[in-house]
Amino acid sequence: MFLARKFLAITVIIAITPAHAADLSVYAQCTLAADSTLVGQQSNAVLIDEVVRLMNEAVGVADDPRWINSRQPAFTWASETKVACGKAYGYLKASYRDEDWLNKCECFHSRMLQYMN
Repeated sequence: MFLARKFLAITVIIAITPAHAADLSVYAQCTLAADSTLVGQQSNAVLIDEVVRLMNEAVGVADDPRWINSRQPAFTWASETKVACGKAYGYLKASYRDEDWLNKCECFHSRMLQYMN
C-alpha cells in the first residue's frame, strides 16, 4: 500500500512539473523556424568548424557547475546541443549533410544561449 501511494505521488509530481527543454512541443518551435544558417553554408570545411564550435560551447556549459546547479534549463539544452551537433558532425565526417541534425544543432544551441542570458 505504501509503495502504491509513493508511486502515485511521484506520478502526480511528474505530471504537474513543467517541461523546460527538449520536449516535442518545444522542438516544434525549431521546426517552424526557417532553415538554419548551418544548412545554407556551402563550404563543408566551414560547416564542420561551425558545428564543432557550437558543440564545444555546449560541452563547456554542460561541464560548468554554475549551469549544472542552475534552475535555468541551460544545462539541459547544452546536453541536447551536444547530441545534435555531435550527430551532425558525425554525418559531416562521413560526407553527408543531414539537414535535420544541422537544424537541431543550431536551434538547440540558440535555446541554450537564450536560457543563459
